[in-house]
Amino acid sequence: MLSPILAYLVAMLLLCRVASSQYSSDQCSWRGSGLTHESHARDVEQVYLRCSQGLLEWLYPTGAIIVNLRPNTASQALSGGHLTACIKPASDSRGSNIYLEKGGELRLLLREQDQALGQVHCFGLQEGALFVEAATHQDISRKITAFQYELFSDRQGAELHSLTAARGSISAVEEKEGESAMSVTLSRLYRQKSRVFSSGGGRARRWAGRVKMPLRCGVRGAPGGGEFLFTGTVRFGEAWLGCAPRYKDFLKLYREAVEQGTNPCHIDTE
Repeated sequence: MLSPILAYLVAMLLLCRVASSQYSSDQCSWRGSGLTHESHARDVEQVYLRCSQGLLEWLYPTGAIIVNLRPNTASQALSGGHLTACIKPASDSRGSNIYLEKGGELRLLLREQDQALGQVHCFGLQEGALFVEAATHQDISRKITAFQYELFSDRQGAELHSLTAARGSISAVEEKEGESAMSVTLSRLYRQKSRVFSSGGGRARRWAGRVKMPLRCGVRGAPGGGEFLFTGTVRFGEAWLGCAPRYKDFLKLYREAVEQGTNPCHIDTE
């Protein structure tokens, strides 16, 4: 788990920061067909996408395509930090292997047979472009490579335009490969840009939903342990959180900051 002070600083930054990163709606997605390569099966086509998120669909893959992911050059909000890209293949994606290409060297990112799992794979844009190479098949019919992508900045640890901030408790924990999937019940919802948490109705305002958190945060075993302050981002329609401090620890440090006049903003703690 993060130390209370470090977790407090991260939570304060995410709660107080109002982000306005915007991307152009142009060049967000690409849809093409390998049939145009039929007479030149080794052709390599360059694809340029300049958005924070989008979709790629490659029908009947032949040859290869190089996918260059970039933020909109008009956006200055991401210029101060490293950019990370995440891709999530469709459950029926097949027909190609996906590599990272830099300086003519390839590094395998996702095999054809693993794409049906629909797992999210992330990499730094400085690691190279996506090299999507058609797998060897005699019959390319019914083969479609498809995946969603999203970009975010490592400078804030999350893409703040999709920030979620909430207070609540953990009701169930399930460990998966590289992550903890949790069911949470919220007593306070500070902010959500996507409706990942639904209200239970009634006089007592309560929300519920499912979130994901890295295994390194140490949220394992039985649920409980009081309330936590959850902050994170929404990726591919799911809430991905950073390591969450216990709310009582956050509250103690926040009140000390208020007394010293060092709190960056006001937060309703009632």
